[in-house]
Amino acid sequence: MERPLVGRVILITEDEPLINLDIQQTFEAAGAKTISVRTLAGALLAAEDLDLSAAVVDHALGDGDSSELCHRLKERDVPFVTYSGFAHMDGACAEADHVNKLASPAVLVATIAALLASRPISN
Repeated sequence: MERPLVGRVILITEDEPLINLDIQQTFEAAGAKTISVRTLAGALLAAEDLDLSAAVVDHALGDGDSSELCHRLKERDVPFVTYSGFAHMDGACAEADHVNKLASPAVLVATIAALLASRPISN
């Protein structure tokens, strides 16, 4: 199996436990180290990780929408993809690549791998 994300640290924000686990396992199978959180508060803390390579952002988390998180990731120049059933988002979230929540986690891996293809591994 190809492991395009070896050496990368991926933040996964998803409040549904089984979906979160499925995404996490798919990214780890692709070689990534994952930071998995289920709340906006946890995601905002994790977004400060200096080794962070990219993020998968669920727009609607139990404690708020991801607008602040998308803004912070953009400030830090951390590429991210929104993974949500919401088709339209505002601000920094609207500027990101979007994967519909019905898509498989493999689509998320491919999207993140494409975003990172031209970026050096920093850790």
